[in-house]
Amino acid sequence: MHLSIILWGATGVLGRAIDLNEGMLVWYRMLLVSVSLLVYVKLTGTSLRVSRKNFMRLFLVGTILMVHWLFFYGAIKYSNVSITLSLFSSTTLFTALLEPLITDKKFNKAELVYSVMAMAGIAIIFYTGHNSYNIGMVLAVLAAFVVAFFNILNKKVVGELSSSVISFYEIVSGFGMLTLFLPLYIYLTHPLRLIPSTEDWVLLVILAVFCTHAALILSLNALKHLSAFTLNLSINLEPLYGILLAFFIFHENKELNLWFFVGSSVIMSSVLLHSYFSDKH
Repeated sequence: MHLSIILWGATGVLGRAIDLNEGMLVWYRMLLVSVSLLVYVKLTGTSLRVSRKNFMRLFLVGTILMVHWLFFYGAIKYSNVSITLSLFSSTTLFTALLEPLITDKKFNKAELVYSVMAMAGIAIIFYTGHNSYNIGMVLAVLAAFVVAFFNILNKKVVGELSSSVISFYEIVSGFGMLTLFLPLYIYLTHPLRLIPSTEDWVLLVILAVFCTHAALILSLNALKHLSAFTLNLSINLEPLYGILLAFFIFHENKELNLWFFVGSSVIMSSVLLHSYFSDKH
């Protein structure tokens, strides 16, 4: 699980480094991952046969994943990696609220407490001097809301299908839906570049193969043994890894004030407390 989170932590840094807008970036990412997964299932001899019910569910989740990525990379383009990854931790609150509504799970007071604690950290970051990043911050919270559905709905199929099959259908479905609407997207947003540079191609391959293909399969395997909430709360460590990378590569620490670090510390504390008390029980 934590290996997948470390890989995800690098996606924000790669997203900032790739000189494409969010729509084209996500389209190329899903294209490359689709090819990577197809090669993988062919080499391993994995059967891609699924029931109609599971296919429709995977199609829905793949579309949700695509929308999440659009919001996520849009947030990075309109703010920066550190702020996006910190606000992305609000996934925990949305999961705690949505999972009991979608599944048979009962509301857990402890999970709500940890989620509210994480949201307090989010509020500190949002309201303390980063007004120029307002659009990016809203997109980051929307990305967190959308991805909460991803793990909740995936929980219904991880016990029935292999991780590679789930990943393949979800990525191909998201790619297909984005391709369908791509002409309209290009017409409305007028991206400056449609074709990646040589450097962007290298970064896109790293993003697709390691930070998407490998990370997605690792997280789905972890989900077989964890609740969606536990996985999402642990993903709160993703900002820590990504922020440290952003500090080192882009020197984003110079763009942030003291309150950002206070809010981030509150968010990280919610992760540590959850891990500690989960081990006790």
